[in-house]
Amino acid sequence: MPLITRITSEQLVERRWQLLALTSVGAFMGPLDGSIVAVALPKMGAELKLSVTASIWVQAVYLLVMAVLLIPLGRLADRRGRVHYYLGGVVLFTLGSLLSGLCPNVTWLIASRALQGGGAALLVATSTAIVTAVFPPRERGRALGINVMAVYIGLTVGPPLGGFLTDNLGWRSIFYVNIPIGVVVAVCGYLLLPRHERGDERAAGADPAGTALWAAALLCLLVPLTFASEWGWASTRTLGLLVAAGLALLAFGAVELRSRSPLLDLDLVLHNRLFAAANAAALLNYMALGAISILTAFYLEIVQHHSPGLTGWLMLAQPVMMAALSPFAGRLSDRVGSRALSSGGMLVMAAGMVLLATVPADSGLLRVMGSLAVVGLGMAAFSAPNTSAIMGSVERHQLGLAGAFVGTMRVTGQSLSVALLVGIAASSLGPRGSSLLLRLGNPVPGQSRAAAHALAAHVAVDYTHGYRLAMFTAAGLVLVGALLSLTRGRHAPEARAPRRPTLAGGAD
Repeated sequence: MPLITRITSEQLVERRWQLLALTSVGAFMGPLDGSIVAVALPKMGAELKLSVTASIWVQAVYLLVMAVLLIPLGRLADRRGRVHYYLGGVVLFTLGSLLSGLCPNVTWLIASRALQGGGAALLVATSTAIVTAVFPPRERGRALGINVMAVYIGLTVGPPLGGFLTDNLGWRSIFYVNIPIGVVVAVCGYLLLPRHERGDERAAGADPAGTALWAAALLCLLVPLTFASEWGWASTRTLGLLVAAGLALLAFGAVELRSRSPLLDLDLVLHNRLFAAANAAALLNYMALGAISILTAFYLEIVQHHSPGLTGWLMLAQPVMMAALSPFAGRLSDRVGSRALSSGGMLVMAAGMVLLATVPADSGLLRVMGSLAVVGLGMAAFSAPNTSAIMGSVERHQLGLAGAFVGTMRVTGQSLSVALLVGIAASSLGPRGSSLLLRLGNPVPGQSRAAAHALAAHVAVDYTHGYRLAMFTAAGLVLVGALLSLTRGRHAPEARAPRRPTLAGGAD
């Protein structure tokens, strides 16, 4: 039946697979945009004359805005209506893409990227909640597996598509490609909406003090971790902001314990073992995984001397495995539960990271691709079952909050991963390690060819030691996460729900 009129909530549940398709497109857009921007930054920087700091901000502001807004927007969506907020995210993301493509200078670009981050926060905070609300428990893992697969397809398509668009149509085209996708999703979603979507009155109301403290804590934590390699770990800015983050978190906890309508119901963390254990496992998982692609790309280019083009194709081994197997893992979790799959997946990831740590400098391409594929296999087994368990452990009026919390763990973990693992990998190069890595591909005025080769050889040897230490560290983080995952219990308690799934608190 074509989407020609806005339909009732009951019909919306019947068309849950169409709604899954719409939310999966949104899940695809965010990672696609992030991976495309990473590929286009060199040409973007040359045209806009970006400094190193500005280049970092173009990437960092997107994640920072997402991290700060995910939980507050997830709560609002629970109370006001998730599908409307999802479509609002599509509109904001599309508008941010248009403005990014039109940007005349770096200030405009960073502001547009922040707007994109706000739209992406709405998409992430609501998509898993919508899927969980309209699918019965027996189908939830399969549906979330498809939703997760869309994320990994975005990661897979991003690098080659970004390279093609940048080389043939210019870097601005990487933003314009989002516009037709956003328009189609917004129109179809509008036609699919119930006439009067209601939120759930049981969902918590506003918490201005908690929201402000939460935002301050995340900003003061993520900003210094993002820029520590440039500022220095012992600099006044880095240490001052980290101390401020700790104080803000303490104040946040005190305020939330006394609030009648807390931003984050601490009972979810303190008294819901599955919710706490699965989210802690997710945080450690993304702390280990977030920087692997960056570090391995450097390893392939600096140590094994492969071209950037070939490196991009080799790196697809991990996301291809994740995209192909996530729906299967989600469907399997519907039958056997999440604990064995999620914990076992993290063990497989640890094995893949150990394989990466022991890759010889003169190894063949199949060894590197196989190691990345093992990591992707473990991630596929972990992600959808773990997300399904988290979403099934909360009340239905908390689904948006739970989805936002999962997204916050992912974004925060990715930021921590880049700070921690990149710092470890560059530590053997000395205080200027990260700068050396970034300059190897660019000739230095007055430097002879022999001196450049000698520097490259020296950096390659030192970076190999740092890379191996970073991979072993990542494996250790995943193993700790696996132990936490095992404490969740055998089965996920289902969210209290009516026999027939409904969206949020109901709609007419």
